[in-house]
Amino acid sequence: MNMRPALAPPALRDRGQVTIEFLGMTPTIIVTLIALWQVVLVGYTFTLAGNAADEAVRQATAAEPGARQGACEAAGLKHLSEAWRAGASVTCGGSGSGYITADVRMEVPILFPGTLSFPFPVRGHAGAVEEAD
Repeated sequence: MNMRPALAPPALRDRGQVTIEFLGMTPTIIVTLIALWQVVLVGYTFTLAGNAADEAVRQATAAEPGARQGACEAAGLKHLSEAWRAGASVTCGGSGSGYITADVRMEVPILFPGTLSFPFPVRGHAGAVEEAD
């Protein structure tokens, strides 16, 4: 008389294994996606800051010296949405030699623009020669 228990076939022993492994990996997958999204937001903030600085200095070179800062700031903030504009600042300057610079400072949002931001700013810088009459 054989008292050994009957073993189930391999296919039945592994049932549900994929589901358990997927549930175990779900937190890792979610954290990886969040980290990748945050890296995208940092890169996009750098792109926005650089473009805003380019737009600002372009407008500042064409403006009269007395109206330069206002034109510069308006042009730098013009193409930013409200969520990005809230933490942005634009300053323009010149050395008196006809070279105009624009500096844009923006905050990097945490996960969603318009909510919390990281404590370090992203800076964009551009320069151009003043247009002659």
